[in-house]
Amino acid sequence: MRHLIAVTLCCLWFASAQAATSSGKNVLLVVRKDGKSLAYDQKIEQHLTARGFTVTLYDQYLPAAKAKDFDLVVLSSTVRSRDLLGAYRDTPTPMVTWESDLLDDMGMSGKRPDTDFGKADKQHALWLVNAPHALAAGLPAGIVNVYVKNAPMNWGKPGLGASIIATLAGEPEKVAIFGYEKGATMDYESLAPARRVMFFLDNETFDNLTPEGYRLFDAAVDWAIR
Repeated sequence: MRHLIAVTLCCLWFASAQAATSSGKNVLLVVRKDGKSLAYDQKIEQHLTARGFTVTLYDQYLPAAKAKDFDLVVLSSTVRSRDLLGAYRDTPTPMVTWESDLLDDMGMSGKRPDTDFGKADKQHALWLVNAPHALAAGLPAGIVNVYVKNAPMNWGKPGLGASIIATLAGEPEKVAIFGYEKGATMDYESLAPARRVMFFLDNETFDNLTPEGYRLFDAAVDWAIR
């Protein structure tokens, strides 16, 4: 009975903490509105809205200066990275992205494709290596299935100032989730203007997440915005 009460109180506390995180927070979700994967970005918009965030779906070709009016910027992998490049690099607003091709432009990794950043096909599991960190969403260290079925994952090789949370299973050099605190050293000379998070999603994989995958996604947003 005591155990049931404790679990119930823990769940209530977690729900309260989530509500406190999202209450009154504004998110700028940057996408390519004329792209074929817009429907998946809209699912992310709906998910964040359901959690209590106020979300603005924003086309990548609009001015990046808008970011200063928001509590969090989310850069979807549906953007055309060669057009966006480092437009949001210096914004003092916290940021989450899953576009690996932007990592070098954002100063979040080195500049060598397939060495410092890239995409891996047919993945479904991550190796969680930093369970105590808030970005690990309370999940235990070890292998965790984050996709229901095999699908692509974006990854990067972060700088020395990063907190490494999870890597591709069996490939520790390919980091699937990592974060930088404000002021942390990113790639070589770059310092994080605010919190920065790299997540592993691809263009059309959000609704392929397992419950653990969704927990990690929510943790990435919550940690960045705090």
